[in-house]
Amino acid sequence: MSVPSDIEIAQAAQKKMRPIADVAAEVGLTADEILPYGKTKAKITPEAIAKRKPTGRLVLVTGINPTPAGEGKSTVTIGVAQALRRLGKKVVVCIREPSLGPVFGVKGGAAGGGYAQVIPMDEINLHFTGDFHAITSAHNLLSAMLDNHMHHGNALGLDPRRITWPRTMDMNDRALRSMIVSLGGINAGPVREERFVIVPGSEIMAILCLATDLQDLEARISRIVVGLTRDRKPVTAGQLKAAGAMTLLLKDAMLPNLVQTLEGGPALVHGGPFGNIAHGCNSIVATKLGLALGDIVLTEAGFGADLGAEKFFDIKCRFGGLNPEAAIIVATVRALKMHGGVKKENLGTPDVAALEKGLVNLEAHVRNIQKFGVPAVVALNRFTSDTDEELQTVLDACKSWGARAALSDVWAKGGEGGEAVGREVLTILDEKKGAFKPLYDVNQPIKSKIEAIAKGIYGADGVDYSPVASKAIEQIEGMGFGGTPVCMAKTQYSLTDDASKLGRPAGFRLTVRDAYVSAGAGFVVALAGDIMTMPGLSKTPSAENIRVLADGTIEGLF
Repeated sequence: MSVPSDIEIAQAAQKKMRPIADVAAEVGLTADEILPYGKTKAKITPEAIAKRKPTGRLVLVTGINPTPAGEGKSTVTIGVAQALRRLGKKVVVCIREPSLGPVFGVKGGAAGGGYAQVIPMDEINLHFTGDFHAITSAHNLLSAMLDNHMHHGNALGLDPRRITWPRTMDMNDRALRSMIVSLGGINAGPVREERFVIVPGSEIMAILCLATDLQDLEARISRIVVGLTRDRKPVTAGQLKAAGAMTLLLKDAMLPNLVQTLEGGPALVHGGPFGNIAHGCNSIVATKLGLALGDIVLTEAGFGADLGAEKFFDIKCRFGGLNPEAAIIVATVRALKMHGGVKKENLGTPDVAALEKGLVNLEAHVRNIQKFGVPAVVALNRFTSDTDEELQTVLDACKSWGARAALSDVWAKGGEGGEAVGREVLTILDEKKGAFKPLYDVNQPIKSKIEAIAKGIYGADGVDYSPVASKAIEQIEGMGFGGTPVCMAKTQYSLTDDASKLGRPAGFRLTVRDAYVSAGAGFVVALAGDIMTMPGLSKTPSAENIRVLADGTIEGLF
């Protein structure tokens, strides 16, 4: 079956999109409860959010460790939501907003693919409703006020050597990882080292996605630690008197965005923290609103279950008081063969032996989800090169682990291709056998929480800490921030901190090289391996193939 490109499908669908007011009405929102951005996008008013209480049932979509072969996690999330709607369920899909870095880099957008997309795809993948721009402005306002404070006398006694607040932009740019700022004479301010993080790694993004309302947003912003004094006392955004203006910039960005799937169903697209350097989940506000508007909410967590699902359970569900009742684990034959040692160029060749070897990665994620007390179904996302024997091999393996599994063909068939997975999800929900519980006690010491994740989720024998990391953790606990969840920052490609170790490695130790507190977000970040908070572009970035034709048609956007 020949399927057009994602952008071709999206552009064809945009000609017959439902008015956004009709999409809103499907979930009980009146015309007065939406703020339209044109005819096909809208934000939900604060009044509409405040008067609704979540009563729906929450389903997480996660996956195996990603590979260059692609797994299609966003595609499955949207496709299964379309399937559940076909099956007569009132369903809302809640996903993250795409970052321009991956859109113009290698990974591409985050609006799904094939016949399982949210639309208007091009607008969602680009400027959308301006949320990322608002986050960028609020973040950099704090940077500007910090440097301005030091220039005008530094009454708070900030040590220029211990500034921890970076600047941000939403683009992959390795040149901004480390630099010197304030050159230019006496009026430029104190010369100091500076760095940029990408917007999905900004603490402001994390705060926006974890805040429950404007008051909570401002309180969290006030708690941001921007640096230390010479005697190592924390200085906050509240002390710089920046929280009010930053909250103003974020006022509209706090409101969830309503769009539609290719089949006309409602989708809330809001927030976009990366799963490898941040907590990788859409906003609590959007998820709770979805649970108030629909009977079932499908939401996605970033990258594999070792990062996205763990952070969803241990960070987002704690702060949001959420109770996930089921999970979908997305896998593909192609990716599992890569975990079994097959090179990307050979993935089209049947290889059951390599597939069986790579199945250990899927099994690890199935077992990990079970540790949180959440029943799971494996969605085996079909590719055209998959053989019946390969597909059956995966399904049989899932059965041997006591896990449900079903084929997903949403890329080629949309909602129709997700009905088998959808029925498995409904069976899990009907059985009501889940009993969600976080992995660790949040009041444990920071190192104990890190080791619980490393041993219990990654399969490590233990954790080694650099002197820098040990000192940082000691200081964080000394400042009173030890009783928070831990946000692990590591490679998404492996269960270890080494991207080259695929499958299910054993006999390894995780190395934590540094740690810092995101006091406003409410968690401690532990950096493992060589993970970067500002990515770089590849040798051949996707941006090279994107263009706009004379009639406005876009080419090369995925």
